[in-house]
Amino acid sequence: MKLNPLSNRVVIKFVEAEEKTSGGIILTAAAQEKPQIAEVVAIGPGKVNENGTLCPMTVKVGQKVIASKYAGTAVKLDGVEYTILPEDDIYATVD
Repeated sequence: MKLNPLSNRVVIKFVEAEEKTSGGIILTAAAQEKPQIAEVVAIGPGKVNENGTLCPMTVKVGQKVIASKYAGTAVKLDGVEYTILPEDDIYATVD
């Protein structure tokens, strides 16, 4: 199955949270911070503004981005967890 987002929606997959601290202490799942860096998996065509013009997306598939920690809708597909969110909930790209 493939996710095909509509409008200005973006499908992202968060990178795994750190399991160890820099000092080597192993963190439990409850102590791990929810990651903010994610990879863009799919993008919609863009949003149509009031004039009927399509505003293209600014992110691209494969880019690493920083997204809001708790934004979007979590979806599990084929055992992989994705998040679908509006492009506005993406704050920056990571090079």
